[in-house]
Amino acid sequence: FEKSAFRNEPMWELAIQLKTLCPELPIINDPSHICGNRELIPYISQKALDLDMQGLMIESHIDPSVAWTDAKQQVTPAALEEMVSRFSLRKPESKNEEFADKLADLRKQIDKIDDLVIQKLAERMSITQKIGEFKRDNKVTILQVNRWDEIMQKRTAFAKALQLDVNFTEKFLELVHGESIRRQTEIMNAGKAEKGIAAEAHAEVK
Repeated sequence: FEKSAFRNEPMWELAIQLKTLCPELPIINDPSHICGNRELIPYISQKALDLDMQGLMIESHIDPSVAWTDAKQQVTPAALEEMVSRFSLRKPESKNEEFADKLADLRKQIDKIDDLVIQKLAERMSITQKIGEFKRDNKVTILQVNRWDEIMQKRTAFAKALQLDVNFTEKFLELVHGESIRRQTEIMNAGKAEKGIAAEAHAEVK
């Protein structure tokens, strides 16, 4: 397993999905058990607040060194008070019309780019299917490791030049590549399941 800086992964995406599905449900974040140590608690706490979570559950002990459990993730009351005083509390919405207009304009730009990204992904998958048919007809395997390695190296280098996070780029490419393999696998094995069922039925009749 990959070693993490956290005791438990924050898994922010789950909280975001929950807020999307149940917007009226208050969500309380538990920085202490996420972090497992007091050093990371301020960072996780602030991020939780920035994601519009409704509260924090931070463990405190008058003397963490003698705490019976989870001593490393507990803070003194004084440290907790100082930590809370440093948090930035932001609102999910603003009534400032200038802000709202500017935000709406930026979101329109995002929407156009998202539409273009989806369109280009669809075009890519269409070409992927043609490649799958070409490989099938020429009895070539779906995966060519050298080609995949070349894609990863070139695309991550390009992403880095554009100041995109390399880990994000790698995960995105892996998702796209996984879908390409899934589609090509379907093409390679199209009709085989039906043939297998027919063969079994024929054997039973005999």
